[in-house]
Amino acid sequence: MDATEARESADANEPPESADAADATNAAGSAGADRPSDADGSAEAPESAEPGEPSESAAPAGSDEPAEPAQSAEDAESAEPVEPSEVAEPANSTDPTEQSSQLPLRAGWFGWRRRYPRAARAVGVGTSVLAGALLLVAMVVPDRLDRMTFQSFLRLPVELIVLAVVLLALPSRARRITAVVLGAFVGLSAVLKCLDMGFYETLARPFDLVFDWVLLNDAADWTKDSFGRSGEVLAIIGVIVLLLAVLAGSALAMVRLADVMARHRPTAVRTTLVLGVAWIMCFTLSVQVGGVTLATKGYSQFLSNRVKYVRDGLGDADVFKKQLTVDAFAKTPPNQLLTGLRGKDVLFTFIESYGRVALDDPTMAPEMDKTLTAGDARLKAAGFSSRSAWLRSPVTGAGSWLAHSTFLSGLWIKNQQRYRTVTTSTRATLTSYFQKTGAWRTVGIVPGVRKSWPEGKYFGLDNIYDSTHLGYNGPYFSWTPVPDQFSLESFEKLEYGKKNRDPIMAEIILASSHNPWSPIAHTIPWNQLGDGTIFNQIKKEGTNPTEVWKSAKRVRTEYRKAIQYSVDSLTQWVQRYGNKNTVLVFLGDHQPVPTVTGGTADRDVPITIVAHDPKVLDKISSWGWTDGLKPADSAPVLGMDKFRDRFMTAYAK
Repeated sequence: MDATEARESADANEPPESADAADATNAAGSAGADRPSDADGSAEAPESAEPGEPSESAAPAGSDEPAEPAQSAEDAESAEPVEPSEVAEPANSTDPTEQSSQLPLRAGWFGWRRRYPRAARAVGVGTSVLAGALLLVAMVVPDRLDRMTFQSFLRLPVELIVLAVVLLALPSRARRITAVVLGAFVGLSAVLKCLDMGFYETLARPFDLVFDWVLLNDAADWTKDSFGRSGEVLAIIGVIVLLLAVLAGSALAMVRLADVMARHRPTAVRTTLVLGVAWIMCFTLSVQVGGVTLATKGYSQFLSNRVKYVRDGLGDADVFKKQLTVDAFAKTPPNQLLTGLRGKDVLFTFIESYGRVALDDPTMAPEMDKTLTAGDARLKAAGFSSRSAWLRSPVTGAGSWLAHSTFLSGLWIKNQQRYRTVTTSTRATLTSYFQKTGAWRTVGIVPGVRKSWPEGKYFGLDNIYDSTHLGYNGPYFSWTPVPDQFSLESFEKLEYGKKNRDPIMAEIILASSHNPWSPIAHTIPWNQLGDGTIFNQIKKEGTNPTEVWKSAKRVRTEYRKAIQYSVDSLTQWVQRYGNKNTVLVFLGDHQPVPTVTGGTADRDVPITIVAHDPKVLDKISSWGWTDGLKPADSAPVLGMDKFRDRFMTAYAK
């Protein structure tokens, strides 16, 4: 029997084929016949498949089976892992779902998906679970560390259900694009929450998307001062890489879940429906887990609040410009300004982070009472009297410059935009009014300033002594360049102790009580201060900030000691160098960080006026302030922005 007869005999025993199948067979045979041969005349063989795997090549020449259709890239990506034996079996079923499940696996790196299909399936499931967990955490994580509990992650956000509905409703291409955009947005909001955590821990408020970007420059400067230029560059690169990783990770997670829902659409639809009904029931019944509401829409509220903050911030500039032009003393002749203080030396002194918590907290109050009592006795022995009350600061935790400008300008400076606006305006400050009279020499003692400070001219200061002009050759105490006692001694030598001088108005900023309060200096005999090198040994004997900040209790203790040091230095200076013309106004600029305050929203700081001449305090007798250095709990509380006008009114005659 020849080859042709044998072939016809075999065909006769097979079931009849459709015309299309016959054509496919003939085409395959022709392709085999036309295949070029190598040098020895044998036909070129297709690339062999890996052992145990079905071949992906076209059907061989002469085959009676039709060639498998080429698999698209999208189908290959969406195919679920299957056993090799299942792939080898002929697909007799006409069910599209069953056919899809039998598509061959992508090879993966070095073909590992085909060699280890069960592991590939486990990795796929694990990746999907991690993607869902990442998005869930990004939505439910609180933006404050003090609110982060295990129960806070057991909530069901309605926003995740809405996202599932949206992705299920979209066609393939639109679904992927939407998933990328929404995923990146969720990642961006997670970054914003992290910024909020840091700001709440430091400033007891969230990050301001309009005004707080400039503070990132300050953070970079701090990193540079602490770790050098290379440390700053590495930190910036690390932050950028981390930001991109978060955005990319959240976008890929959303795409992953969108693809999973598309491949298992019936199951995804049923699951979304069940979760939606469960959320409605839990929300209606206010179901709670460990005191936390199970059904939450907190993510939407978070975004809504951010939009409101941005809208308010954008409109704040116009509001502030109107306030800037209102000044009750702008047209007052210089010879009628501050006449009740002519001939006096007036010292406005800020004590860093001196907040109400230092006097009210039961763990700090007893020791602070001893310090203030000793200070009172010291001042009385030198012939001085004092009155005290409370001011409400626009900031807490940090932002001293905003508090200083609020106190001196008589305007509520609550953000950096307002600060820049007022310091570039013609608005007069309390200190510049002293300068305007021509009756005082105005100076600034600002040991915390370590570089150019152009705003100093705005405050009306004839001469400014920063950390490099105080004659200090000792060490830094963490952030503090010059200890308070040395700063005050330098003021005495450079300005206050000069003979035949004009009356002085001074703005003095004491920085030893600045965060992190470790190590801190302590008072020494004034005649031993020298050029400050004596503080080298004092610093060596001090505490390590890394160790201190491991315990909130130790942080509060060191904070209290720093405030005691600042108050002792100031009252000792008045006792040692004060005279009958000395008038001291000292106050805190803001409350310390939440680690010390316990997260209280209270922004009150103490303020005290000290004078040798009884007539000075008589002019404020109607204010109802408390005698001594410690204000009573019931003492008046005045907004820090209200002090300027009230003070100038009291001493206008």
